[in-house]
Amino acid sequence: MDNQISSGARWYVLRTKPKSEHIAAHVLKERLGIEAYCPRLKFRKMTPRGKVDFIEALFPGYIFAYFCAQKNLRAVSYSNAVLNVLKFGNEFASVSDSIISQLRETIGGKDLKSIEIIPSIGEEAEICLGPFKGMRGAVADLCHSDKRVWLLLDFLGRVNKVQVSIADVKAKGNPVLSLDVH
Repeated sequence: MDNQISSGARWYVLRTKPKSEHIAAHVLKERLGIEAYCPRLKFRKMTPRGKVDFIEALFPGYIFAYFCAQKNLRAVSYSNAVLNVLKFGNEFASVSDSIISQLRETIGGKDLKSIEIIPSIGEEAEICLGPFKGMRGAVADLCHSDKRVWLLLDFLGRVNKVQVSIADVKAKGNPVLSLDVH
């Protein structure tokens, strides 16, 4: 990487084919020897077919690659799963080293971060397993120590408070990773 620094290398934003960010990053690293960064999130979510693990790009359709545009632009642009190097007008979109460092630190130093989806109080959620399967209610409280959630369910003619495992609940919310980037 030192020879790239002296030759004008920087972090560029690449647009990739949908759901192919990790493939583009792998090809750049393995075939072209170009450092690529594709931050991804791994999470378990309840679906109608049960608990399913998902891995999704933090920036769907985009990755970062560190290279010298004068030397490697053509090879990067025509690499497998890469659609193009992002441009704003006549300028290629680049990101500072400090932003990539902060992003890596937030993700935990790797390309993949496991997160847990926890519903918010007041959010609507659906129970996907057990005797209350299919019922919807508002989240009333969270018990983080034993990973359970209290839901307010309307059944038997009144609102009842029911406690179920967080893993058995499908919430409307999506995973959110907070990045403090200035």
